[in-house]
Amino acid sequence: MGDKVDKRTKSKLNRRSFLVAAGTTALAAPFIKPSWANERVITVRDPGGPYGPALKAAFYDPFYEETGIKAVGLQASHSPTGQIKAMVDAKNYVWDGADLSKSDVDLLANSGYVEPVAGKGGLGKYASQIPETLRSEFVVGVGTYATVMAYRTDAMGKNPPKNWMDFWNVKDFPGERSIRKHPIDTLEAALMADGVPKENLYPLDVDRAFKSLDKIKEQITIWWTGGAQTSQLLKTGEVDCLPTWNGRAQVAIDDGAPVKLVWDGAIYSYVGWAILKGGPNVDLMREFIEFCSNGERQAVVTKYAADGPANPNAYDHIDPARAEVLPSNPKFLPKMVASDTAWWGKNKEPVQEKFETWLLA
Repeated sequence: MGDKVDKRTKSKLNRRSFLVAAGTTALAAPFIKPSWANERVITVRDPGGPYGPALKAAFYDPFYEETGIKAVGLQASHSPTGQIKAMVDAKNYVWDGADLSKSDVDLLANSGYVEPVAGKGGLGKYASQIPETLRSEFVVGVGTYATVMAYRTDAMGKNPPKNWMDFWNVKDFPGERSIRKHPIDTLEAALMADGVPKENLYPLDVDRAFKSLDKIKEQITIWWTGGAQTSQLLKTGEVDCLPTWNGRAQVAIDDGAPVKLVWDGAIYSYVGWAILKGGPNVDLMREFIEFCSNGERQAVVTKYAADGPANPNAYDHIDPARAEVLPSNPKFLPKMVASDTAWWGKNKEPVQEKFETWLLA
């Protein structure tokens, strides 16, 4: 047996010889890094629909061209606060940042789930140009939006609803209705329908709002859950009248649907970028947020979606005809009411639970 090598020893020798040979070859040849080795990537939640290509054209692609940092947008459900809390708690960051409504950011900030948007050097040049009403310690606005009433003129054009009272008045303003399956903006509309002046909405009288909703509950054929769904409902005519975000209704109008918007009693707020607490790319997200705050970049978004830019300098780069349909247009503001996102930040979870219970009752 002395002159024989068993199979196990032979296997070890062959593997050792292979590694030595491979090492020698590697030393002899120049080292070439794979293309992904130095790639810096951030992932962000975006709302999808028309906003997917809008954010790609306005922010993701030019950000990569300018900085070499790749921004990947991942579509997710509306108000994904539960998902964000789960990611932060588990330290499993599918997203580094997220495009969120101000009310969602307030809720997360109150619980310690988001990072301040400013680093040690403070806000950058472009983020500082955004009015303080459209940014906070934890979010910098990208665009303004409004929840408006939208109706099809072929179904309701002869006697169109003019306010939330008319929307609730199914007898005098007949037509198929739909309402969002979510309390934010829905309770405000219910209270205005019940006669509460818009300047007296907050703090919301939740019990009164649900009593108002009781009056129309049986007339709601669809409780919608996504903005793209409302665009489709309006385009197909499956629904004649509904509250939705102005940008989603504008998609139906731009696609040729006979739809009009009612700005009286519309509820407006803003969306912006927030950074998940303790994530691996906090500084890269801050760099991305500063880039997205540039007014010229925000103007690109309006070509795809009818959100008003947060940076007022964007209007220097927006076609006047397009500016006419944006919610930040000065002629619409006096008719609308600002959403009290601080109130929702403190009250969303219990009101959401009450809303879901009410739906099942």
